[in-house]
Amino acid sequence: MDRKTPKSPLPTLPKAPSGIKGLDEITEGGLPKGRPTLICGAAGSGKTIFSMEFLVHGALEFNEPGVFMAFEEHTEELTVNVASLGFDLEQLQKDKLIRLDHVHIDRSEIEETGEYDLNGLFIRLGYAIDSIGAKRVVLDTIESLFSGLNNQAILRAELRRLFEWLKEKGVTTVITGEKGDGTLTRQGLEEYVSDCVILLDHRINNKISTRILRIIKYRGSVHGTNEYPFLIDKEGFSVLPVTSLMLSHEVSSQRISSGITALDQMLGGEGFFRGGSVLVSGTAGTGKTSIAGSFADQTCRDGGRCMYFAFEESPQQIIRNMSSIGMNLQSHIDKGILEFQAARPTFHGLELHLLSIVKEVTRFKPSVVILDPITNLVTVGSVSEVKSLLIRLIDFLQNTNITVMFTALSLTDTATEQTDESISSLVDAWLLVRDIESNGERNRGLYVMKSRGMKHSNQIREFVISDSGLSLVDVFIGPEGVLTGSSREAQQLLEKTGVVLWDNAVSRKDREIERKRMVLEAKIATMKEEFESVREELNKTYIEEELKKDVMEKNRKEIARNRDSRK
Repeated sequence: MDRKTPKSPLPTLPKAPSGIKGLDEITEGGLPKGRPTLICGAAGSGKTIFSMEFLVHGALEFNEPGVFMAFEEHTEELTVNVASLGFDLEQLQKDKLIRLDHVHIDRSEIEETGEYDLNGLFIRLGYAIDSIGAKRVVLDTIESLFSGLNNQAILRAELRRLFEWLKEKGVTTVITGEKGDGTLTRQGLEEYVSDCVILLDHRINNKISTRILRIIKYRGSVHGTNEYPFLIDKEGFSVLPVTSLMLSHEVSSQRISSGITALDQMLGGEGFFRGGSVLVSGTAGTGKTSIAGSFADQTCRDGGRCMYFAFEESPQQIIRNMSSIGMNLQSHIDKGILEFQAARPTFHGLELHLLSIVKEVTRFKPSVVILDPITNLVTVGSVSEVKSLLIRLIDFLQNTNITVMFTALSLTDTATEQTDESISSLVDAWLLVRDIESNGERNRGLYVMKSRGMKHSNQIREFVISDSGLSLVDVFIGPEGVLTGSSREAQQLLEKTGVVLWDNAVSRKDREIERKRMVLEAKIATMKEEFESVREELNKTYIEEELKKDVMEKNRKEIARNRDSRK
């Protein structure tokens, strides 16, 4: 019997972790170790910041000192520019973890001869590497090396020689390059000799900027091939790899309260599932934000943490408005368990909104996230793009067991119409708040359109917002159909009046019946007395007759005895 020889595991490509948030997940470990990586993009796309973070994280987190050789910016300028990210390059240089070197290349000093080469650069770079035992190198930017050279043959030869020299040194290298016209770089050669090529793109659509990262190639390694949004802020460079999330998250059967007791009763008596998604939709002024505020307030009062993303109102407005209905959100903010993030949708593109939300959620670690309202996101993207963003956000939050509530503006008052974002099919629970106009006034009604995995009410409730908070009232079915507001109160008052009159009529009937009962009982008593008198009279006559009969019998016997004695 033949036995198959077990296959030995395939060797994996050694990788140098970048330390950049999200990038190592996309590259499945980092950049190719000991090989050159090309970072290309237009001016202002973030190449230098990317390279500097790769170098600093390597020195501080992975014990890999690095050399940063700049051909454009002076070392003093670099030190000042990255200080805003919290990087103290001066201290890192003193600790011999990083070495900064600026190489000035003047075009007038370059002569296009067959003797042009990079030997001087190799000597200078080799000294810098050996002086601190560098494991990482950054060359920023490579175009400056050949800015005055038009001889393509020499350029190709020296470029290949540079990449081979870096590989021989065994350093993990990041080389930045300016994007060319129709090519990834100006020379159009670097991408072919690099083992890994990453493109940074800064796009402007509808006056909204979006930063996108894409891995063009990665020799010897599996990698993400999608476009990934990235963000450059005060904390540095971060990438959002949520486009690769799968539907494999765990679910919870634990319930959390909505903050409205009657609504919890409509949802089986316990509220929403933890880690689920909730949509509250309705026309303007129906109280969607009030429901969201109540949910946030209840979450904090139950000991949870809540992050509230507001796209329409400032935190101060929401806090003030909620205080008018009995909710003190400021107290939760003071305790550090409630945090607001407020910005107009046009402040970022959709991808950067998603990235910033994920980043803030990862930092704050809330148990509940609220987005109010998601409808405004349509101003910075199409409906399909907003839906794609929300799908990825829901996947991310459910994967971390975070409950999310969305509010959305409905353009019509039709109960069966889906929201413009078309996510009602994606969420676990859908609440619809709508206007109910009757008797010359406007009231609110609340429906539970769906709630997956739990028994829920199919009835409408009147949604009441008052100084004491939010409440749901059973609607009143009158002769003219569903009654709300003053119509309901008037009909209830009318029915209460009818009940009082009915009680009074019943009481009067009861008194009449009682009086007749007493009269009949008196008559019965009188008849009983008459009957007893007649019976006594009859008994007396009967007794007298019996006595007479006995006396006559005795007399008869006495006479008979006397007659016998005379014989």
